[in-house]
Amino acid sequence: MSLVEGPDGRPRCAWCGDYGPFFGYHDFEWGWPVDDDRRLFEKLCLESFQSGLSWRTILDKRDNFREAFDDFEAEKMAGYGADDVARLLGDAGIVRHRGKIESVINNARRCLELRGEAGSFAAYVWRFEPEEEADGSFRATSPESEAMAKDLKKRGWRFVGPTTVYAFMQSMGLVNDHAPGCAVRDAVSAARADFVRPTA
Repeated sequence: MSLVEGPDGRPRCAWCGDYGPFFGYHDFEWGWPVDDDRRLFEKLCLESFQSGLSWRTILDKRDNFREAFDDFEAEKMAGYGADDVARLLGDAGIVRHRGKIESVINNARRCLELRGEAGSFAAYVWRFEPEEEADGSFRATSPESEAMAKDLKKRGWRFVGPTTVYAFMQSMGLVNDHAPGCAVRDAVSAARADFVRPTA
């Protein structure tokens, strides 16, 4: 994976060069391990909305998404009904795709079921962490993302294919896909080494 010079002159993953705000997202979010249920659920929802679109589109609208979807609190979203779907379809600040909107509402309900079973959404997600550290080479899926996607679909989740799930795993720190030589890679690796994996 190639590199690009960041604003401070240090190398970053090449995809940052596509759009200035990517640098902050890359340095302080992408790849850092997360165990917070709300953040994990938000990211999987946003990755679902990204399907067929660019991450730039979603990142630019992220604050609008948070406002529209009650900060991605699964308990609130699980109670959404037809009026909420209509409200969201009329919201120009988000991606107005009925299938994706209805899928994340469905997924909120499925998330609550998973939390009841596993103790937390985080505990479920981290079961799928690969055993070996990623080498930073480009890929779109992995055996683990395929396994998670298959299991989620079996549980009734929607818009969670293996490519979507792998992007989620990259961003939430289940894998460290920062390119070799990226200024952030070693710090993310250290954070992952110190991270206490949730079990409940």
